[in-house]
Amino acid sequence: MAHKFDAKNKHKLDNEKRRELLPPEQTLISLHLQEEAIMADIGCGIGYFTIPASKIVGENGKIFAMDISPEMLKDVEIKISDNNISNVETILTEENDLKLEDNKVTFAFISLVLHEANEKENFLNEVKRIIIPNGKITIVEWEKAESEFGPPIDHRIDRVSLMKLLDKVGFSTIESIDIGENFYGIIAQK
Repeated sequence: MAHKFDAKNKHKLDNEKRRELLPPEQTLISLHLQEEAIMADIGCGIGYFTIPASKIVGENGKIFAMDISPEMLKDVEIKISDNNISNVETILTEENDLKLEDNKVTFAFISLVLHEANEKENFLNEVKRIIIPNGKITIVEWEKAESEFGPPIDHRIDRVSLMKLLDKVGFSTIESIDIGENFYGIIAQK
């Protein structure tokens, strides 16, 4: 059984140290999020990436903030309201049912969530289903190394294994990038 983040610890999802190690806006830009994208923030949590993404995609873009936790989505809805954001829609999902129709998004974003999926291949196939042809999947994960933060090392996915898994489920043009010393990013195309 995969390690799941407990919503009771949501205060850990946004703090000065995390913003230093994983700056949300810069991370999204380095993963090639662009204006007018239609992004699914899968496992959005408290909206750490959702809110900056809404600014990057602009008024002609759209963000689907998706999570399996109603508590996390309430936090996102408060931020949407407080910031008068009109291009974000929250969606309560299930792990292998994202509640969106096929070919809906241009950019699927999964940050520090994939290691929690019980059936990673099924989960990635479900993500693939909602991405338009030639759309992108971007994944941020923990380096498979001991660190002061994050899940136990045996719950982490090394980048080579993740790239092989993406290839297996039919993604192409798979690229890996470094994001600080604790994280890596993967960009692939449907």
